Parts: sequence; structure tokens; C-alpha cells
Amino acid sequence: MHEASVRDVDPFDLPDWLGTGDVTWTAGTGLHTGHLVRGELSGEDGRLTCDLLAADRAFPQPVLDEEWRRRAHQAWTYGQVVLVDYDDRLTLAVPGTAFSAELALDAVGRLAKAVGARPGRFLVALRL
Repeated sequence: MHEASVRDVDPFDLPDWLGTGDVTWTAGTGLHTGHLVRGELSGEDGRLTCDLLAADRAFPQPVLDEEWRRRAHQAWTYGQVVLVDYDDRLTLAVPGTAFSAELALDAVGRLAKAVGARPGRFLVALRL
């Protein structure tokens, strides 16, 4: 099985349009497809891949190592979300093993705060 490359992403390195205009996060896969929900952010000035990753998924192998999982939980406790480059895609690492609509909304709302935007400027389009 493939082991993903994981690196930190600084929200200040993301495109400016994420914090200045209306943004839509659109799920490319359904929430019930597993620990990774592919998606894309789009706004008037651009597009950016952005996935959701359930950081605690451990079978058949862990999706993140213990340090990354600890960071995901710590950030979540403080109302934040860990932004990573996961296999060359912007990814929000979220505590848990799967996604619900509420968890996906919360994760994208935390991304909005990370880039300095009001969460109300972000729209979320989910697939069942």
C-alpha cells in the first residue's frame, strides 16, 4: 500500500482570494466513501484542490503517523484545523475515522478562519 507524503501548509502561503471573496468547497466524492473526501475550493479568482482527511483512520494502515494525529487533535481542541500537503494536495486533517456533514462543515469553517475570512463567505457543496 502507498504511504502518502505529508508536509505542513502555512495558511499565509495559500492564494489571497481564499480570504477576500466568496469561496465554495465542492466535494468530489461522497462523505461516506471513507477517510479521504476529495474536493476543490473555487472562487471568482481561482480554483484549488482541497481534501478532507480523517486523521485517525488506522486500518489497513494508519493514514497519518502519531505526531500528525496528535497535531490534528491539538489544533481541533483550539478551534483550528491542521493544513497539510497530503500527496501534493491541500488537505484538512481532522480528528476521526470518517466524515459526517457536520464535521465537513466544521472543517471548512475552520479553514475560512485560518485564511482570515468569515466562515459565512464559504459555501459547502456535499455529495451523498
